[in-house]
Amino acid sequence: MRIGHGYDAHRLAEGRALVLGGVSIPYGKGLTAHSDGDVVIHALCDALLGAAGLGDIGRYFPDSEAEFKDIDSRILLRKVVQLLNENDLAVANADIIIVADRPKLSPYFARMRENLAADMAIDVESVNIKASTTEGMGFTGRGEGIASHAIALLSSGSL
Repeated sequence: MRIGHGYDAHRLAEGRALVLGGVSIPYGKGLTAHSDGDVVIHALCDALLGAAGLGDIGRYFPDSEAEFKDIDSRILLRKVVQLLNENDLAVANADIIIVADRPKLSPYFARMRENLAADMAIDVESVNIKASTTEGMGFTGRGEGIASHAIALLSSGSL
């Protein structure tokens, strides 16, 4: 068994879609990034890569490459899972927390879990998503950005 932790944060800005866990969420702002800015998936990719000892998301999908401009982060997650498979590793489970005072995210958790489970080829019960606020403190509390932490457990071979 191998465990990894990932973290990501991006600024909120007008004129961008808010995508978290592969779900488009109606909100007046979205996350700025080279890709779609999905901090949930970016943190998860880093957790998976870290558990595998394969570096981080920037190593495989650098923001200096045009091919990753505005890319759907679910594509990146599927590529990371392919790397795990090539290294005889399988995802056992993932636990993710989104740090944002707003918008309210709980109505979207089920769809996020379904997306991530499908992309990692695991049961939806093996993916947990929750949110926390900072009660007005810091950049997330002021509504300047959204952050996410992810922990992933891998096992050798298929489960």
